[in-house]
Amino acid sequence: MMNNILMLPIILQLVGVIVIIAEIILPSGGILSILATGVFGYSLFIAFNDISTHTGIAFVIADVILIPVLVIVGLKLLAKSPVTLRQTLSREDGVSSQPSDLDSYIHMEGTAITDLRPAGTALINDKRVDVVTRGEYLEKGAGVLVTAVTGNQIIVRKKEDS
Repeated sequence: MMNNILMLPIILQLVGVIVIIAEIILPSGGILSILATGVFGYSLFIAFNDISTHTGIAFVIADVILIPVLVIVGLKLLAKSPVTLRQTLSREDGVSSQPSDLDSYIHMEGTAITDLRPAGTALINDKRVDVVTRGEYLEKGAGVLVTAVTGNQIIVRKKEDS
């Protein structure tokens, strides 16, 4: 008789694990997590109420150890499964986060057409471009020199008069 009573909480624990795995794979907005919590809670209720306190404590200890381990293992397996995107995006594959023509601005000179505090607009190569300094303030009309391009930012500094 004790084995039959013990089977229901064990089955509910396994169902809870399956629901947690489903939550990892399927976007449910937390509904499956609430369902898993309810299944685990009902399993613990049965273990404490119908079997014994010692069995309930054993279930709690098993849950505290196994659930985080299963979630971590599940996430690692998910990362290796065919469900996930395994392709990395790189510059060698032709993927770039910035227009390729921005690199051509390096070492070009221009004029600030707004105050650069530190961001603003400059006229470089007869084009209005958004630029940023490394923290310095430059007034409108100051000569600028492009020192770097990072991401979508064109970084300038004050042009030294020679």
